Amino acid sequence: MKKIILFLTFLIAFIPLNAQTEAQQKLADAYLEKYAGFAVEEMLRSGVPASITLAQGMLESNYGRSELAVKANNHFGIQCHGDAWKGKRYEHMDAGELRQFRKYKSVLESYEDHSNFLLKNKRYAFLFELERTDYKGWARGLKKAGYAEDPEYANKLIRVVEMFGLDAYDKMTQAPDADKKKEGKKEKKKDKKPEKVAEQVETPQVVVVVEQPEQLTERQRRSYRYTLSREMYSLNGVPFVYASGGETYSDIARQYDLFLREVLSFNDAEQDCELLSGTVVYLQAKKNKAAKGNEQYAVEEGMDMKAISQKFAVKLKKLCKLNNVSEDYVPEAGAVIKLR
Repeated sequence: MKKIILFLTFLIAFIPLNAQTEAQQKLADAYLEKYAGFAVEEMLRSGVPASITLAQGMLESNYGRSELAVKANNHFGIQCHGDAWKGKRYEHMDAGELRQFRKYKSVLESYEDHSNFLLKNKRYAFLFELERTDYKGWARGLKKAGYAEDPEYANKLIRVVEMFGLDAYDKMTQAPDADKKKEGKKEKKKDKKPEKVAEQVETPQVVVVVEQPEQLTERQRRSYRYTLSREMYSLNGVPFVYASGGETYSDIARQYDLFLREVLSFNDAEQDCELLSGTVVYLQAKKNKAAKGNEQYAVEEGMDMKAISQKFAVKLKKLCKLNNVSEDYVPEAGAVIKLR
């Protein structure tokens, strides 16, 4: 009899838990169907892991159902913070206090602003040194930097990522289809340029596959606040433009609402100068290593370490450390340089 009672007690306790898990899964599936594409596109543009963006969106907006999400399209709880925010505001009670939050025209705009918020705030800069697949490091880093007051914030993010397998989105190189109709964003997709044949360097036992730049979509370029007539590209997940002859780093910084020091840092440049036509100018920090498939590089004539770092969108310091050489080292033509 006792065994039967224990079994029934377990069964009664299990049924609501199971039902709750199923309900959460349905909410998560609906949210991902609408917004996973936005998160992946923002990851490819900014470097913020899609898993973290989605986990924050789910937590902060209660799967898109919170008052702030419904009435202000704000999925990340970002406040106005004085006069820094020039857009519309929405007053909302938070932790017993009336606060002003950013109000957006669409959820897509909220996702874009979330990425920019992390990119432009110095307190989050250290996060971009992490691999985009390190969702645990990002979750703990966000808590450390003060994104949320909840002491369990990092653990909650990690649980959401693992519960719904959100880390799978961090490995994507192309965004899944998003629900554009509900966002009122009916955009025609531009045909992608044909992929170029991989470059092969005729060096004994060394075959180098060089990643080709990808042209960014209109949505990916929108947040840079510059005319869409200028094409933007991406290499190793880092957006860049080709300079016109006579342009300077400061010219490009102004065009993209960046500080000169940021652009110089992104490109491992010491000072502002006139640029040759076709010079690659990165608009965000380069990565710690090259893209997968670019393991090593057979040096071409006249290439120094800085030129190689620009060619593969890898930070100069990281590249030199990987090869145990100084930043002013000039390798001989044919020498093999590690990229990962």
